[in-house]
Amino acid sequence: MYDEIRIVYEIISAILCFILVKFMIKPYAVTGESRYLGLPLGFGFLGATYAFSAFLYFQPYFFGRQSLYLQLVVRAFAFMFLTMTYYFSRKKAKDSRFLWNITITVLLVGLIITLLLLLSIPADVLPSYQLMSIFIRVFNLICIIYLCAHTLRSHIEAPDPETIWIPLAYILLGVSQYSLLIWIVDSSLFAFFAALAIRWASLAIFLFVSYRTFYCIEKRRSNEANCTERPIENLR
Repeated sequence: MYDEIRIVYEIISAILCFILVKFMIKPYAVTGESRYLGLPLGFGFLGATYAFSAFLYFQPYFFGRQSLYLQLVVRAFAFMFLTMTYYFSRKKAKDSRFLWNITITVLLVGLIITLLLLLSIPADVLPSYQLMSIFIRVFNLICIIYLCAHTLRSHIEAPDPETIWIPLAYILLGVSQYSLLIWIVDSSLFAFFAALAIRWASLAIFLFVSYRTFYCIEKRRSNEANCTERPIENLR
């Protein structure tokens, strides 16, 4: 019964991430600027790891023992994409475009090489999964702390009732990671289920903010179109 619940949970988490990607890919589709690829790639990889987790609950060790390590590594790269995106967002696009293109290429190549190495290394050579899980979750938590600080600073510099939700969502994502660390070290079931619930809350906030942003942009475009059509109609 537990496996079925986790499969459903991970599938819903993946769906939430992929809906986020649908909203976040629109700026890149409109402008063609590669600097807008970081967020959809980050949340896309997160969604992929949640979908992969659901698959592993259905078919454990499909890729051998390495299966458990694959999702950890991909999730860490997902947070690296998000961190680098926010880091470069404060720099002028004209000055940082080349460096950003190099960074995103290095991250993608690094991810592919790491996954190939994991699949090729014998399972007996791999380090303890629990130990590796702790290190990677600590790394993820450090990335999330940076994301919280960055988005909170942006909100303070330009206060807006809408933008305060973004650091809150990252804070919840950080609390979820911290709760999972407690569960790994202390085997606390409360921390484990709290982490799962908080993850959903975080993704729901991201989805709410993305939808509101997209809706406001579409509404603004519609109003502008109406404003341009009215003078034409008055001339008829």
